[in-house]
Amino acid sequence: EIEGIDHPKVIGYLDALLERKPVGQTVAVIGAGGIGFDVSEFIVHKGDSPALNTEHFMKEWGVDLSVEHRGGVKGVTPEIPEPARQVYLLQRKTSKVGKNLGKTTGWVHRTSLRHRNVQMIPGVSYRKIDDEGLHVTITPKGADQGEDQVLPVDTIIICAGQEPLRELQAGLESAGLPVHLIGGADVAAELDAKRAINQGCRLAAEI
Repeated sequence: EIEGIDHPKVIGYLDALLERKPVGQTVAVIGAGGIGFDVSEFIVHKGDSPALNTEHFMKEWGVDLSVEHRGGVKGVTPEIPEPARQVYLLQRKTSKVGKNLGKTTGWVHRTSLRHRNVQMIPGVSYRKIDDEGLHVTITPKGADQGEDQVLPVDTIIICAGQEPLRELQAGLESAGLPVHLIGGADVAAELDAKRAINQGCRLAAEI
């Protein structure tokens, strides 16, 4: 557990996504799994996400809808919206940030965050949280020693250390109903939709 984890700067990812608590202008996102990437994309957008607006999406990715250029992209300059916030996306592992995202979509998420100047930092050890911000030690892959830094953030969003939610299990079992745990209710660490679908299909076949 990080020293100062109860500091007012710290909020959970659901508080950010559901807008239950305010998010400052400079943000550290702890945990660079699928949830960390989704939260980072959510908080850097101003207004609606380009993914929900065809015109904005095409402008951001430099797609020529007039089809005047071969491939529809040559000579078209992408129009990147100004990010709503400065975001640091952090992970403990020294491997590439987002390495375990989907093979066909991971590059899209990484590129989208780069477009909005999100700093994706691996090899982070979290030392403490206080009024100054988030105190970390950053150790690049292969390095023997890390560098201490203070990220002067307004908000720290926790997207790591998820616990499975099993509130329904006890009630169903006490009513004599069979219960099978799959997906995040089974193992919440590094939530994996592919694993959840696999478990669901296998369970359905068994039942």
